[in-house]
Amino acid sequence: MDSRKISASAHVLLAAVHVYWATGATWPAADERSLSLAVLNMQVSFGPAVVLPLAALHLLLAGALLASARWKLSRLVVAGLVAGLAARAAVGLVWITGTVHTGTAFYWLNLLLYTPACVALCVADLKLLRAHRPLVPEFSR
Repeated sequence: MDSRKISASAHVLLAAVHVYWATGATWPAADERSLSLAVLNMQVSFGPAVVLPLAALHLLLAGALLASARWKLSRLVVAGLVAGLAARAAVGLVWITGTVHTGTAFYWLNLLLYTPACVALCVADLKLLRAHRPLVPEFSR
């Protein structure tokens, strides 16, 4: 399986998790508050109006990844995704280095799952972009 399909599959999985949360389910947490604190380290809604647009975004990103070999617009979307993943990974590293209390579920999930996943997806998507250059037309001299 190539990196495009692996990255797209990760986004389809994330979309499925967001749709699951839209049903009111809170796995892997006991309730919405615990879920919110574990995923975002703050209390926010996981209602359908919040999580369904995120699910749609993940499906859009999966489609852009799969189409990135053919369409420049898709490659631009993937470039934005890479930038977002890089920013999330950087913030995750800041959180790991002491701005988040080590006794929270979020700290450990961020350390062992969220930040490493962002780094891995960022690297895979960046390789994908580099394999299908150029993003902008080259002009002759």
